[in-house]
This record gives sequence, C-alpha cells and structure tokens, in this order.
Amino acid sequence: MKEITIDYALRETWLTVAKMYNEEAKAHNNTMAMGFTLLSIDPKTGSPSTALGPKMGMEATSLSRILKSLEAKGFICRKPNPNDGRGVIIHLTKVGLEKRTLSKDAVLQFNNVIKNNISEEKLTHFFEVTEAINTLIGKKKIFEKN
Repeated sequence: MKEITIDYALRETWLTVAKMYNEEAKAHNNTMAMGFTLLSIDPKTGSPSTALGPKMGMEATSLSRILKSLEAKGFICRKPNPNDGRGVIIHLTKVGLEKRTLSKDAVLQFNNVIKNNISEEKLTHFFEVTEAINTLIGKKKIFEKN
C-alpha cells in the first residue's frame, strides 16, 4: 500500500463528508453551508450576525452570501439588536427551524452510524489525534522556524 500523508487523509475524508452532506441537503433544497449556518444560529434567542462568522470559522463575505440565500428562502429574518442599534440579530423562522431540525438530524445520524461501526477506543484515539493536531497548529508548531 502506498503511504499517504496525514494532510491527504484529512482532506480526502472531509471532502467525502462534505459531498455526503451536500447530497443530503440538496434533497431538501439546501446546501451543507446553509445547514451549518442554521445549526449555528441560536434557535430561541437568535444570534448576532457579527458572532456567526467567528463561530463558524467563516469569512464575512461568504457568510453574507449564505445569509442572503437563507433570507431569500424564508429560513431566517433579521431584527435590530436591542442592545446595539448598529447590530442585527439573525432569527430562525418557522421553516428555518424545520430546516435546522433536518440538518441536526443529519449530523446526529452521521454520528450514530460512525459510533455504531467504529469502536469507542478508536474514536477516542481519533479525537485525541485531532485535538493534538489543532493544538500544534494553534501553537504555530507546524512551520516553526528554529
């Protein structure tokens, strides 16, 4: 077997997962990015638009496009922030809550299938490895100059 890099394995796996989620979302007239955004909005109190980008690790321009699409589909509405007149709170509409539930169910189904097919020990190791990778990157250890 040809040796693959850790980067390649992570990228290939994420692209496969993203494709799977996009195919499922398409069946519900949605996209993975829109589903992720719906899941990031607090279903009870809404979320400040300025908090969504950092929470999702997304640039403002990309998020802005997604929010416009969600608003056009009637999944969200924007209301002035009562604590800051310059800000906006993004709220889910009734149909947005329904789409959020579909997205949540898809994520939970994915997790359940993985948990039912991979041992708890292997999953524990997987999370330890991903945490270690994130820590090394966060501490800027990957391209550290001596």
